Amino acid sequence: MQHIPINKQEILKRYRPITVQAHKGTQGHALIIGGSYGKIGSIILASKASLRSGCGLVTAFIPKCGYNSIQTSFPEAMVITDKMEEHISKIEFDIIPNAIAIGMGMGQHEATQKAFGEFLKNNDKPLLIDADGINILSKNKELFDFVPERTVLTPHKKELQRLIGDWDSEEEKIEKTAKLAESRKWIMVIKGAPTQIISNNVIYTNSTGNQALATAGSGDTLSGIIVGLLAQGYKPEESAILGVYIHGLTADIGSKILGYHAFIATDIIEYLGKAFLSLDEKL
Repeated sequence: MQHIPINKQEILKRYRPITVQAHKGTQGHALIIGGSYGKIGSIILASKASLRSGCGLVTAFIPKCGYNSIQTSFPEAMVITDKMEEHISKIEFDIIPNAIAIGMGMGQHEATQKAFGEFLKNNDKPLLIDADGINILSKNKELFDFVPERTVLTPHKKELQRLIGDWDSEEEKIEKTAKLAESRKWIMVIKGAPTQIISNNVIYTNSTGNQALATAGSGDTLSGIIVGLLAQGYKPEESAILGVYIHGLTADIGSKILGYHAFIATDIIEYLGKAFLSLDEKL
């Protein structure tokens, strides 16, 4: 298996600045599906990160309980609500997104699991699955067949463990993850220190980021960045590589000002601008 570090040289091979002629209609439309009572913040973080990644339009699909929260705290987002108040029960929308992220804060209610399965069977858009989306897959492995090739999955350690089973060493973890990625042609983003991506029999190891990212909501912002890049037309592997690098770069920049203790997920979003500017300056 080939090993490639995700460094600035690799990023600049893939990164495309936004053109002067761009408008919101050319910058892609991301749909972010998830949230449940008490966990609407995950969708707010993901949606903000998506828009701050250069995506032109973001729509959040959430249960009704989150409507006022998103519309108040993030007026730039559009919102579609499920018929249920506290959890997702049926995923229906009449928009045509360029890419979709699903799972953040979604919970695992029985109706939500059924809705997730039906969504997978009908979806034909580039897809990222995170958090409870991964947990539901782990519980219902018959759904693997409905997850398309080149889907990006973003598990943290526990979510990965539920997906592939236990391991006794880092080597075994990578081996089992690579086997799943290869058999299904998925792109696995293993969140950690460092974050690694397994795709097409290659392991990409990220060079940015630090302990400031060990904070609630950090993964939600990563999913938002990656789906925002997907919606802009980056290929899934490119989106994952660029996304983890930029995500880590916000912590490298922001922690110099805020330190490691005070840096939170909202700061990841706040420092996205400086992270992207650092790439533009190198072109």
